[in-house]
Amino acid sequence: MLRIENLTKTFGDKRAVDNLSLHIKKGEIYGFIGHNGAGKTTTLRACCSIMNFDSGEIYIDGISIKEDPIGCKKKLAYIPDNPDLYEYLSGIKYLNFISDIYQIEEDERNEKIKKYSDMFSLTSDLAQPISAYSHGMKQKLALISALIHSPKLILMDEPFVGLDPVASHTFKLLMREVCDNGGAIFFSTHVLEVAQKLCDKIAIIKQGRLVVSGATEEVTKDKSLENVFLELEGENV
Repeated sequence: MLRIENLTKTFGDKRAVDNLSLHIKKGEIYGFIGHNGAGKTTTLRACCSIMNFDSGEIYIDGISIKEDPIGCKKKLAYIPDNPDLYEYLSGIKYLNFISDIYQIEEDERNEKIKKYSDMFSLTSDLAQPISAYSHGMKQKLALISALIHSPKLILMDEPFVGLDPVASHTFKLLMREVCDNGGAIFFSTHVLEVAQKLCDKIAIIKQGRLVVSGATEEVTKDKSLENVFLELEGENV
């Protein structure tokens, strides 16, 4: 579903991402781990075509993001670590705006808006302006807007930040539902305990380079993901 081949991105003299290759299959929840500045966000932004890269190639469901970025964007959803929402709109107007972009029919959008808003306990707040929402409510709205067009690939940067325990549990169930239906999820997180329990596979990036990737149980063996990560952080790349 997502194939990254020899991705390299520089900012001046700094190599933010250094010759990174990673393959994410349908049905997989793939966690992306690394310290601040390791290159996680740069990689995710390149994968959704909101950031150019110097060399390499990225394919979404077999489509080159260089050759057909719009075609790729139709298949994916991206949730940044701090989503910028149109705060002058109400929640329902924002969701209808997103639905219009993806050309979702009225019956389908209404069904999905109700389903996800009910699941995240946001239905009663949809008539309110987004400017009145708490951070957690904004995060829930961003998640609903990402799910509304049934993307095949979901890219997320720290998606659990701001979510209460109930919303976090709900979203974990939805993530697995997306993958059970043939989709794939690639997300960064600093919550290593959640990543270890939730993810089928883990990739660890350090100073722009991929240092470990594979099935979660193979990466961790008999250790916690936190211990594996701290050990790798203490080594030279």
